[in-house]
Order: sequence, then C-alpha cells, then structure tokens
Amino acid sequence: MRILIVVTHLLGIGHLARATLLGRGLADAGHDVCLAAGGRPVPHLDMQGLDVVQLLPVHCRNADFRTLWTDDGAVLDETGMAARREALLDTFDRMRPDVVVTETYPFGRRSLRGEFEALVEAVWARPDRPVLLASVRDILNPPARPEKVDQAETIVAERYDGVLVHGDPAAVPLEASWPVGDRLRARLIYTGYVAEGAPVERTQPRTRDVVVSGGGGVAGLPLFEAAVAASRLDARDAIWRVLVGHGVPDAAFEALAAGAHPRLVVERARRDFREFLARSAVSISQSGYNTALDIAAARTPAVLVPFEDGGEREQSLRATRLAASGLAVLLPASELSPTTLLKAVEEARTLSLDTAPHIVTRGVEGSVAAIEDAGMRARRNAAAWGALDERLDALAREGRPARLWWRDDDAAEPCDALDRLLEVRVRLNLPLALAVSPRLASDRLATRLSREPDHLAVIVHGIRHANNAPPGRKSCELGYRPAGEILEGLREGLGSLRALFGPRVRPLLAPPWNRIDDELVPHLRASGYRGLSTFGPRKAAGRNGLAVVNTHCDPIAWRHGRGLADEADILEKLVRDLDRDEPIGILTHHLAHDRRIWHFVERLLQRLAVHPGAVWMDTDALMATTPDNEEAAV
Repeated sequence: MRILIVVTHLLGIGHLARATLLGRGLADAGHDVCLAAGGRPVPHLDMQGLDVVQLLPVHCRNADFRTLWTDDGAVLDETGMAARREALLDTFDRMRPDVVVTETYPFGRRSLRGEFEALVEAVWARPDRPVLLASVRDILNPPARPEKVDQAETIVAERYDGVLVHGDPAAVPLEASWPVGDRLRARLIYTGYVAEGAPVERTQPRTRDVVVSGGGGVAGLPLFEAAVAASRLDARDAIWRVLVGHGVPDAAFEALAAGAHPRLVVERARRDFREFLARSAVSISQSGYNTALDIAAARTPAVLVPFEDGGEREQSLRATRLAASGLAVLLPASELSPTTLLKAVEEARTLSLDTAPHIVTRGVEGSVAAIEDAGMRARRNAAAWGALDERLDALAREGRPARLWWRDDDAAEPCDALDRLLEVRVRLNLPLALAVSPRLASDRLATRLSREPDHLAVIVHGIRHANNAPPGRKSCELGYRPAGEILEGLREGLGSLRALFGPRVRPLLAPPWNRIDDELVPHLRASGYRGLSTFGPRKAAGRNGLAVVNTHCDPIAWRHGRGLADEADILEKLVRDLDRDEPIGILTHHLAHDRRIWHFVERLLQRLAVHPGAVWMDTDALMATTPDNEEAAV
C-alpha cells in the first residue's frame, strides 16, 4: 500500500518522533510511506526508508499554538499557508495514497486547519477514495470549550474512517482526557503504545548518574537551567548529563554549556539516549508521550516536571498517573527550582520499581495492523462498487434491467437537507416519493414542493410518527392501539395530505419504522389506500388488494451510531437484491444524513441513474395495476 502520514510538530518533537516510528514500521512491513513534515527538521531522528517531504517549517513560541512562526522569524502569513497547502496537495496527487494519516488533527492543530481541510476534501473528491485515519497519543490536552469537542467528533464521524489511539484503554482510556461520544467511540482503534524498538537491556550495573532531557524544543529550557544549578548542589559523586534538543537555539545551548563542571556534561540530544537512560540512576524530564514510554521501558526512577505553559494539561495528566503507579516523582513546573529539583532526585533514588506496572509497547505493530486492516476494508469497498457495475452491466446485456424506485422519509418542514435532497433528484432526473406524516406536514412544506417539477410524489407516512409500542418492544405507530382508531387516523391523514399537496399525493402507505399490525392491512383498501411499502423483500406482489412496493437499501446504521453503515455490506446486499423479481427501493432519510451518508447516497444514485442496467419507476408505475399475485392470508 501507499501511505501518506501528515505531521507538524510545533513545540517538542514527540509528534514527529511517533509519526516517524509509525512510518518506519509500515516501511518495514513492505509499504511505501511518505512523511509530510511541517515542523522544523530534527537531524537525529532516523527516517531511513521514508519518502520525507518537508513543508515550509513552522513552530510556536511560549506555547502559543495560535501564532506560528517561520525559521526566518516571521509570523506565518497567508502566502506561507498557501505554500504549505499546495505542497501538501501536490504530494497527495503525486503519491495517490491508499491510506492518509493525519497526526493530531482534528483534535488539535486548529491553526493549520486550512491545509488539513484541503487535504480532507481532496481525499473525498477522489473517486477511489483512500482511507482517512487520525493518529493521536494516549492523552490529549483537554478541550477548553465544548464546541471543540463537537467539532472534532463531527469531523471524525463524517469524514474519517478511524482514529488510531496510541495507548491502552486498560491503562489510560481516551476518556480520561477527552470527552468521547458515541460517534467518536465507534471510530476509536487502540493500537498500544508506540515506542522505539524493544526495551534496552542493561548489560552493566546502574551508575549513580542523572540524565536530564527535555524534548526537542525550547520548552525544556527552564528544566535545563534548573538542572545545571542543581548539579552544583548535589553532594553525591554523580555525573549529571543534560541532553539538549536540537530545536534549542545555539545561543541558549552555549549558555547552558558554559555552566559545565567536572560533574556536569551538557551536550546535544543523541540517538543513544535510551542506553544512557537504562544505566542511569535517575531520569529528569518533562512527561511527553515518548519520554514517558522510554522511562517506563527502562525502569529508571524518574523526576517528572510536566510542561504546563499556555494551559497545557496533557503532560500533567500523564505525570500524575506515572507518579501514582510508583514509576516517578512528580514536581509541578510552578514549584521548580534547583533546590526542589535536587530534593525530588533524592526521593526518586528511593523508589522501588519492582511492583510498578509494565507498559506494553507494541504500538507500532498494532498501528501497522490497524492501517493494513483499514486498507483491506477500502479494497473491499472498491470491489463492491466494481461488483455493482458488473451486475448492472450483465442485466443490461441480458435485456432485463433492474427496476428501481426511491423513497425518502420524514419530510415535514422546508430545510437545507430537504433542499439538497430535491436538488439531487432534479440533477439526476429521478422520480422520488416523499413519505410525509400528515399531522406533521406544514403549509410551508406544501409551498416548497409546489415549485418542484413532475415525478415528485407525496405518500403517507403513518399519522403523526408517534411510537405506540410499550417499553421493550420495537418502535411502531400503526399498532398497539384500537384498530378503528388507527384506521380512522389513516383515512383522515390521506385526506389532509390531499388537501395540502393536491395531485402530488399517492395512496401509498409507508408505515413509520416500516412496521404495521397485520390486522390493519385487510382494511387499508377500504380506507382509500392502493399500496403498502415497508422494508425488505416482499412475499408477494400484492396483499389484500394493495400493491406491495418495498424498500431494500438503507445506508444508515440505525443501531450503531446512526452513521453510514458498512459500505461494502450495503453494496453487496444491493447486488443480491438486484436479482429479485420486484422493484428495488432505495430508502433515504434526509434529516439524518451527515456528510458521509450524503456522499455515499449521491454517488450511488448517480451510478444507478445513468446505467442502462437500471430503469427508474415512479409511484404511478409501481401501483399501475392491482396485482394478481397476492400474499397468502396469515
């Protein structure tokens, strides 16, 4: 497979490091991987085997993620944003990936949402749409406003195929830091923790030394400065080794190095950090995702000083959990000083890690498996569309095209969704039956429909779309009440719709929830009806003098989050239904459509509208004659 990973690290290097590990794991599994990186280059990261595309590098200052800076000291402007966006889209077009992974977005990186939105639109514009996945760490920075939660969940539900959560729900579920609604929960894929290879085995006894790290950016400077001063206060004969990230400017690095003494080494971050960590007595660091995993894997007692500037809480949440597990000593950044840091180091030296929990770090393997599985689903979807085309081609060659019709339920008032529905049917020149509940229909709806061209019918959708079923039973309006009361409501309903919509009304009953008490059916013809429409294959063409014209294809997963059902399942079932000796009904619910459902419905209808292997029927054709083939009385 061809896989595009898009990542921009703004402060530290954790996001890029995790994306790089994921990319290398995919490359090792035989996939072609392109890493589009939008932050500053990090020389010591091993990106062997990856096609790296460097976008215009940006970073933030002082944890202000809303204002981004370029390497020439200027604020990122519209020109720079456009350059990044075009480079990203060019990469997408050049690579034609099977899978696209966006790191952090849509849960963060809102300052770069323009380029991400453009990429998402490009994904959905491609006929052979690639899989779209988000990639997030185990703990997110909790949202400051509820609308951020709603926006992220809507984008995921409508546009993404899954969210790779690089953690373990048994250790830290995503809910610990981010509200998870039903639509988001349905998309979560826990991969395990993503770490660099197997834990380093310690071949020598631990030293008495202290290793200090602070990520790849300037956020670690206060910690480095405190460590340099604390090393002078340490009475033990221990070496303090301060590893400064490559994102720290040279001037700041040189100022730290100027404080070196015989028991203090200040140097740039290095690739063998994990080896130093494994043999050190104590680690001092912030509590980013990658650092925390390295500490846990090395089983090295740690002092954690979480980054908290700008209201950031992600590291504090992680540090609190690690301290509670016995792996670390927590020192809040607000309390950081050379004295408090040295005191915390002495406390960490006393930690016993024998009973501390082990963290399973097989997240690379888990992520690769999840991405491969998503790719397989995409291939299955493509095969299902191909199978639909092949079946329609065969029906056309055999001269027996499938008979199709379209029913949409629950129209009551004019709205944007109804406008879109009507625009689609006019654009594709398709007949449509709108199922309207008589006691919910408005004069405004009648006025709106009066402007529509022919072949738009109004059919009866029960009475008021009210559920009469007792608790524990499936929803049903046309039942659980006296038969005479229901039949009178249906007679009145047909009359009221005729008064409101005139000649558009057809005497075809579509029961709400597609359910009706069998005892009512023999009396429907006497109540003015000539047809009955529910869901599923019909037993016969007629029933008690009524034409039976059912629907068969409903794209909504009503019992599983109300989003789009499995695309391949929908199409594979439709292919089977096309061979039935009855008109095949496409059932939609415009009020319940999200962007994903609209995309599927429009693609399907457009496919079926122009293919010679299908002919479309309006309600008059469906009920043209009273069927001779009657369903046997029950």
